[in-house]
Amino acid sequence: MSLHELRPAPGSLHAPKRVGRGTGSGWGKTSGRGQKGQKSRSGGGTRRGFEGGQMPLFQRLPKRGFKNRFRREPEIVNVEDLNCFDEGTVITPELLQERGIVKSLKNGIKILGQGQLEKELIVRAGSFSSQAMEKISRAGGKAEVI
Repeated sequence: MSLHELRPAPGSLHAPKRVGRGTGSGWGKTSGRGQKGQKSRSGGGTRRGFEGGQMPLFQRLPKRGFKNRFRREPEIVNVEDLNCFDEGTVITPELLQERGIVKSLKNGIKILGQGQLEKELIVRAGSFSSQAMEKISRAGGKAEVI
């Protein structure tokens, strides 16, 4: 079987309902919308969450907390991810992006201390966790905040 031989199961496809095409079609005149009223008019209908004039659920529930719209979430890199580099390499955010370890440099980079570092590296990033700084220095490398 090839792609061009694929067909839908018999009886599974239905022709679309063509409304407003004369009274003989069975869907003429009011086109299945009934007589007058809000839902019969063009553009008629209610907004999402409308409950017929009753106070909607999303308005009845208490609101709590605060969500900062301008929060910047840095890209996370663990020290174990840095083992893919050669000994003595100067690791910059651009190099991490080039290798595909981070996607974006827009919000900065933070190095975290998960895993072990087996190589002596010079790491330059926006911020480091204390554990990451310790592991980099223990391996003989250097952590530089840029």
